[in-house]
Amino acid sequence: MRIAIVGCGFVADLYAGTLALHPDLTLVGVADRDAKRAEDFGRYQSVPAYRDLGALLSDDRVELVLNLTNPESHYAVTRAVLEAGKHVYSEKPLAMNLPHARELCELAERKRLHLSGAPCSVLSESAQTLWHALRHDAVGPVRVVYAELDDGLLHKMPYDTWRRPSGIPWPYRSEFEVGCTLEHAGYTVSWLVAFFGPARAITAFSSCQVPEKRKGEAIRSAPDFSVACIRFESGVVARLTCSILAPRDHSIRVIGDAGVLSVRDSWFYAEAVYARRLLTVRRRTLLSPIARRYPRLRSPSAKLKRRGAAQMDYLLGVQELCDSIREARPSRLAADFCLHTNEIVLAIHGALETNTPYVPTTTFQPMQPMPWASKP
Repeated sequence: MRIAIVGCGFVADLYAGTLALHPDLTLVGVADRDAKRAEDFGRYQSVPAYRDLGALLSDDRVELVLNLTNPESHYAVTRAVLEAGKHVYSEKPLAMNLPHARELCELAERKRLHLSGAPCSVLSESAQTLWHALRHDAVGPVRVVYAELDDGLLHKMPYDTWRRPSGIPWPYRSEFEVGCTLEHAGYTVSWLVAFFGPARAITAFSSCQVPEKRKGEAIRSAPDFSVACIRFESGVVARLTCSILAPRDHSIRVIGDAGVLSVRDSWFYAEAVYARRLLTVRRRTLLSPIARRYPRLRSPSAKLKRRGAAQMDYLLGVQELCDSIREARPSRLAADFCLHTNEIVLAIHGALETNTPYVPTTTFQPMQPMPWASKP
């Protein structure tokens, strides 16, 4: 599959950094509204830089476009790419509001094109292993899930020094103005809806606790803390907390009648899944002090190196989309799945200092496990 990248910022370097793991994907060019940034990134990746988006869309070699622009540009860029007759894989979220996200899905369907998007961590060894444990009743019927997505006191960190290998700086303004919920909640929400089905009700609260993220610089306020309680079609209830204030914690705990399954960090694709069973000793029932590692399912893809704050193959979702096109089947990260995830995250993000229950209007066809995760 011949792919092109639109948006040559920080995240583009993360995607391009895993190209070596996917020989089926060929990067043919890059584009950015900043021509110099596109030229610099293209030079670093040894591919041509298009003069603008129009030039990229007129290149018949390009079959699939990766929309890695800032979130505010996702809708306009994805719409233009679909109108040009090319498949799209978009960074999260699909759009900044639900009508735009729904419009993109409808446009892709009318044009008979594939629309997919990040995050793709639900396809990881860690997520697929956890899902396998749930399907095989490792801790009995599941009742509740506790999930955390806290990244520390971000505005106090030396983020001015954060650079990708190509020299691209971390886009602090965009990160702060979009907000941690829209930026990060999808990582966990995508796991939960894949495991437990569509959300049926969401009660959320969000707040901006630090309005001045950078002294002397006007940055638009967005929620830096949110918490949501989500009821899924299966009856399972999850509590998800997302912030850039509390100490870093990306853990997930799934509580069942017979014990607890846990993942310490959902941003590491090969993170172990642990199971602790309930024990009854005399008149007390308690969790076993010994956490046993659930047998990890091994993906046939190359092993990722553990670096920095995450261990992610950002192109795993793109590879899944390309495989689905070649195999003439729906992608596991199909448009309806991405739309539903987008709606949940928008509902949490938009609950700024309110607690009104939200009833989702979208749903999706059930996701299938990865082939290597489907063993008995």
